[in-house]
Amino acid sequence: MMQNQQGQQGQMHQNMHTGNVPPQLNHGGHEVIDLNEVLGAAVGSLNQYMLLRQHVKDPELLDILNRQYKFMQDEYNITVECFRTGQNPSHPTSRYEMNQGNDFIYGMKPAQPKKPWQSVSEINDEYISSCMLAACKSGASMKTMAALETTNPVVRRVLADSVPNCIEMGYELSIYQNKHHYYQVPQLAEADMNHYTNAFAPAQGMPMGQNMGQMQMPNNNLPH
Repeated sequence: MMQNQQGQQGQMHQNMHTGNVPPQLNHGGHEVIDLNEVLGAAVGSLNQYMLLRQHVKDPELLDILNRQYKFMQDEYNITVECFRTGQNPSHPTSRYEMNQGNDFIYGMKPAQPKKPWQSVSEINDEYISSCMLAACKSGASMKTMAALETTNPVVRRVLADSVPNCIEMGYELSIYQNKHHYYQVPQLAEADMNHYTNAFAPAQGMPMGQNMGQMQMPNNNLPH
């Protein structure tokens, strides 16, 4: 039994060095750990959406929740599929599209200070949409970091293609919150706005006086 296990490990070790890695094992260590965190967070987001659904009062928010849940579930499934097989999933990553416009209301209006609840009965659409928005932001961040550590080209592509969808769903929720004054957006004074928007100019041409190929790069290994 021990000899058989050693033989299998030796064969796997040889395959790793010769490049003949089975598709389902074509993953690096960092990738495997990061993907487990991404998929675990995706499960948590889906569970959270399901739990919050029964408390939604606004039909518009309920529609957003249902559409996002369905999309996130499909994206989760194809990520699991390509992670387990190391190959292309049954269909490519879809593109999430929101149903509303993208106009923001700028400016601040007086509002009551927020404070912890005294009862679960205080749950409302503002809180629910905030939880959904946090899940989308977290997903975008985690999938970006995982994609940067992923060696399998298919899994990397699925993760990278999923990030814009997280951003789009988060944008949809921020617009919903802004429209209902849950999320207010301040603006700078016009003079300050112009100062910042015109603070940079386009780069032009190549550096003068030396060959780009001979430019010395800073030595980051020098002691500080």
